[in-house]
Amino acid sequence: MAWTTTGDLDVFLTAAGGFLRGRPAEHTVLLTVAASLVAAGSDRYGEQPPRYGWWRPDRRADGAVGGAFLCTPPYPLVLSPLSGEATEELARVLAEQNAEHGVRHGALPPVTGVNTGRCTAETLAAAWQRLTGATAEVAETHRLYRLGALTPPDPAPPGRARAATAADHPLLLSWYEGFARDTGALKGDVSRTVDDRLGHGGVTLWEVDGTPVSSAAVSRTVAGMVRVALVYTPPELRGRGYAGAVTAAVSQGAQAAGAEEVLLFTDLANPTSNALYQRLGYRPVEDHLQLSFTASGTTPPVE
Repeated sequence: MAWTTTGDLDVFLTAAGGFLRGRPAEHTVLLTVAASLVAAGSDRYGEQPPRYGWWRPDRRADGAVGGAFLCTPPYPLVLSPLSGEATEELARVLAEQNAEHGVRHGALPPVTGVNTGRCTAETLAAAWQRLTGATAEVAETHRLYRLGALTPPDPAPPGRARAATAADHPLLLSWYEGFARDTGALKGDVSRTVDDRLGHGGVTLWEVDGTPVSSAAVSRTVAGMVRVALVYTPPELRGRGYAGAVTAAVSQGAQAAGAEEVLLFTDLANPTSNALYQRLGYRPVEDHLQLSFTASGTTPPVE
């Protein structure tokens, strides 16, 4: 049983792409982040190069892949669901590579946290603490939803949906910076996020009398799956139904474009958004946990 790590996205997708596409909802973040890296380049999320890995339970080079991860600093590790054995082994591999080579020699980006399903996240955090002395703190708890039968808001607020264009870049930059302040979910160069979303026609605006009042974005469609994200309404315009309207519009557009699964994440600390998306027809799939690792004063040797 073995993990293979690489800095080559093509090698990663050749090895693990089929495994990830086989369960697109379960692997939604890995798939959409990889698609953005393919389209926008390895520096899409930051200057430090990403790192990837996959797990083969039987160690054979041609054996079936049973797990995968990617890391795009400054964001935490993103993991597929893993067995306890695979999770423990991943913690050991990451700790050994960092201890032996260090980040400066290009071994691995710093492991600052993990983002995955609750069980895998907690297992990795326990192993990481045992191996490195780092402690884990809960940064965010998310719930993954899948769209069932779409139920648009009734009554709908005034206005209409339209696709955002390059001319909307300054507005979206301002709004995404606001989203980053509100949620802490965007790191690094926010302008790159705007460019990436506009680059594949992935942003929808809700406008009233020609003035944009809310926005929502979608990821690239991968393996028939698309994920709604970056739903934002400026504070002074909230409470008028615009977020629900633009989310319904972007969801309907994704379905019309052929998406078989339309997903989104919510912050469990925000009951308003969780209730809204359920009214629109989104149904819970699973909970995810984002943990931040904080180094202790002493670091025990790798086992």
